[in-house]
Amino acid sequence: MTDLTQLRIGIVGGTGPQGRGLAGRWAHAGVAVIIGSRDADRAASVATEVGAGVTGAANDRVADDADVVVVSVPWSAHPTTLTALEPYTRGKVVIDCVNPLGFDERGPYPLSVSEGSAAEQAQRLLPQATVVAAFHHVSAVQLSDPTIEAVDLDVLVLGDDRAATDLVIALAETIPGVRGFYAGRLRLAQQVEALTANLIAINRRYKAHAGIRVTDV
Repeated sequence: MTDLTQLRIGIVGGTGPQGRGLAGRWAHAGVAVIIGSRDADRAASVATEVGAGVTGAANDRVADDADVVVVSVPWSAHPTTLTALEPYTRGKVVIDCVNPLGFDERGPYPLSVSEGSAAEQAQRLLPQATVVAAFHHVSAVQLSDPTIEAVDLDVLVLGDDRAATDLVIALAETIPGVRGFYAGRLRLAQQVEALTANLIAINRRYKAHAGIRVTDV
């Protein structure tokens, strides 16, 4: 297993709630993190807020400098962002945690993606990268709350490369309380992404920050 403390994790779209939360948890575990944004100054400002071990830069610089790239952008920005970053992701593991969701007066619902899922779209747009789908169901509120020492959830990890999925599982498990589980090939990412809509509905009804736990493993 790779020594995670020797890796640089770049979070594209890292100024959002989930990106900030993951950055803080990984930095606390001793992993170097670079937060990315379209605005380099904003990325640097947010990195300062997150704390020691986190730096900030423009998205392209982040993808170029990182060993592992995390994609945490709004669904509407997904294809254009990845297309621009393709030259910087070649030969790297790319973790896609984007959920293609819509919202209307009846609540959240999954959107149709021509490739099948956001993760499969990422793999099409980044053909020389190894895409892994993960971190779709992680509460940004819990990640960002320093009073929560252990985050009560499991991370479902999907991909077609064993070494890459093992690496992402190990990254997930640097967060206290979190377990990572291989949940199948990348082609199964569609239902994992869509399940986020159900969790949002649960959270709205019960005023919670629900996650997923895998039993009997």
